[in-house]
Amino acid sequence: MQVSTARIKQMLSTVTSFSLSVGIEGLSLGVDRDPSRASSGLLDLDLQDSVEDISLALRHERSALVIFIDEMQELDEELLESLLTVQHYAMQRELPFYIIGTGLPNLPAKLTEARSYAERLFEYRIIGELDDDAARESLTGPAGQMGQSYSSEALEALIKETGNYPYFLQEFGSAMWTVATASPFSVQNAQAAVALGRARLDSGFFPARWERATPSERAYMSAMATDGDRESRSADISQRLDKSAQALAPMRASLISKGIIYSPQRGYVAFTVPGMADFIDRQRRLLED
Repeated sequence: MQVSTARIKQMLSTVTSFSLSVGIEGLSLGVDRDPSRASSGLLDLDLQDSVEDISLALRHERSALVIFIDEMQELDEELLESLLTVQHYAMQRELPFYIIGTGLPNLPAKLTEARSYAERLFEYRIIGELDDDAARESLTGPAGQMGQSYSSEALEALIKETGNYPYFLQEFGSAMWTVATASPFSVQNAQAAVALGRARLDSGFFPARWERATPSERAYMSAMATDGDRESRSADISQRLDKSAQALAPMRASLISKGIIYSPQRGYVAFTVPGMADFIDRQRRLLED
């Protein structure tokens, strides 16, 4: 069934109204705005009107409106709440509208804080470390496509350093292409790639988190780093810092809010990214030197 001309015109009119409501200038879709739709000046209501009219038009074409969001935990509060409200509205009315988001382990908690019903809106899937075969394939596959290869020693050395973490595989694999001069890539190449990859992480990936923390929060993270990448008991952190759990609660809450740590279970905290403990240890050694 083809969508009617009236439905398309309504959709375009609503989108035009929404663009003006959120301050987007110069957008012209060839139709006049509909003053009764997406014109309230309230983001959640105007977004709801827009999503509804677009979804209704797409439903006739057996299609759907999908919004993809990376680092969803970084959305500002108003936008996040509005998106959740609209998703809830769409589900109630069986509109073909979906939000697909990715984020750090603290994302589910942040969604629930924004809207208590958020846990019913999404299907959560945890993407952790790759298994060994997939990790090896992520390195050897692209190399093979370019007519290059890894020695078994080089491959295992790189895999060990990455911990099978997807982003580290990408970063260290890229470093290998920078340092290697011949194929198959040797274990010496792997050692150079590890050094370069770690330097890149230490200049951007980890400092982006470390520098967002206050001195007291850094002390909290340093106490966590004693446990490596494992979960840390809040009681152990209190003992290491010689402070009560009540005194440390604001620091813990702030670090969770910043997406640097999260609580995997009651009474425990963990870093949201692997390797953070080792980075903190390297920072400590630099200060000691």
